[in-house]
Amino acid sequence: MTNLKASCDAVLSGVSKEDSRVPGVVAQVTDRTGTIYSGAFGERRIGGDPMTEDTVFAIFSTTKAIAGTAALQCVEEGLLDLDAPAKEYAPAIGKLQVIDGFDNDGAPILRAPKSDITTRQLLLHTAGFGYDFFNETYKRMAEDHGQPSVVSGSQAAINTPLLFDPGERWEYGSNIDWVGQVVEGIRGNRLGDVMSERIFAQLGITDLAFTRTDAMKARTATIHARGEDGSLTPMDDFALPDDPEVHMGGHGLYGTVTEYMKFIRMWLNDGAGPNGRVLKPETVEWAVRGALVPPQKVTMLPGVIPSLSNDAEFFPGLQKDWSYTFMVNSDKAATGRPAGAIGWAGLANCFYWIDRANGFGGYWATQILPFADAVSFTGYMDFESAVYQSLTTANAA
Repeated sequence: MTNLKASCDAVLSGVSKEDSRVPGVVAQVTDRTGTIYSGAFGERRIGGDPMTEDTVFAIFSTTKAIAGTAALQCVEEGLLDLDAPAKEYAPAIGKLQVIDGFDNDGAPILRAPKSDITTRQLLLHTAGFGYDFFNETYKRMAEDHGQPSVVSGSQAAINTPLLFDPGERWEYGSNIDWVGQVVEGIRGNRLGDVMSERIFAQLGITDLAFTRTDAMKARTATIHARGEDGSLTPMDDFALPDDPEVHMGGHGLYGTVTEYMKFIRMWLNDGAGPNGRVLKPETVEWAVRGALVPPQKVTMLPGVIPSLSNDAEFFPGLQKDWSYTFMVNSDKAATGRPAGAIGWAGLANCFYWIDRANGFGGYWATQILPFADAVSFTGYMDFESAVYQSLTTANAA
């Protein structure tokens, strides 16, 4: 593994030192047994403490797969019918209407949806929800009608109109926040407590939570804003709420990369953890398969709020599918990631992938806005490529 360490260290070191740099980065690689690479370079906050392997990050949408896992457990136990109306478990979702644009006075034009939203549609991002930083209609609702941002952690932030009738197409959005509400309705407990009892305990995870302990706060990296000139400004007053009204299954967790490795290993090991099983092997097998029905397809994410996101797309030109709840690349990627591998990302430029065929996965964590930061995303792609090159070379030898 000497070549793996040298190759990955070179990527992390380079991206944290150049003039156009990331403030700091932690990246790790795991196989089915344990972590085989771990690196930390740069600083938690520019000019501050050095980045360390136990640094806590706002992991944003890399939360989604964990909330999805909690829902899959409900399916296994016969408590959740993915094709039943989701309002049976989360009644508030049944009150939402479809927005068909705005009238001459700028008021939203609303109507009842043609069908009920299902939890399957929520998991696949085909229910009709979006994000204001990827969708002009939601952006207008925020600017002109006070629709709160999802980062507020409020119920009002997810009580949004649907952009289209359920099942009509794929659009990335607040669907998994509603999956969290479905899980809470079934379990009668808050999502974070469900995760702790049914996922984290089995995996030996302690530093992953919707509300940070004082010790976690002391190790938290600062989110930085990337200026148009490439400069970085610490956003000292910006953070996800530590005691949110809603445990947002789509983006609300804080945690360390080390802890997320344990979650990735569970998927590599067919649902098994060191302290007990999280999912059945047969559940894992179908949950990682792309499940969109053509013409539904994963599309580029247009950055309509430049301070929060650039235009973003993994592997442009390659077909992507969506599973429960990961992106699935349908073709082999230039990094070496094979067809059928799964992964996703988080708003502050966190990225991960899970390659079950080859038995390893990795996570790259920075704290920068906007999303799809050219420096961090390029660094991540170089990191993933270095992993495949090193491990392929090692296996060939």
